[in-house]
Amino acid sequence: MTNLPTDPMILLSYINTKLRDEYSDFTKMCDDLELDAAAIEHKLSSIDYHYNPELNRFA
Repeated sequence: MTNLPTDPMILLSYINTKLRDEYSDFTKMCDDLELDAAAIEHKLSSIDYHYNPELNRFA
């Protein structure tokens, strides 16, 4: 598992960069990197960001 940033804004940037540059889907990224998707979604929802599959990013 990748060590993720703990600050939500930095986590947002990290995840969106990974999605933009390396992955076509959030679920695929989480599976590949062995990340807890629910924990990421919860943390990013705390700053009012939610995954948009059409954009393949948290917005």
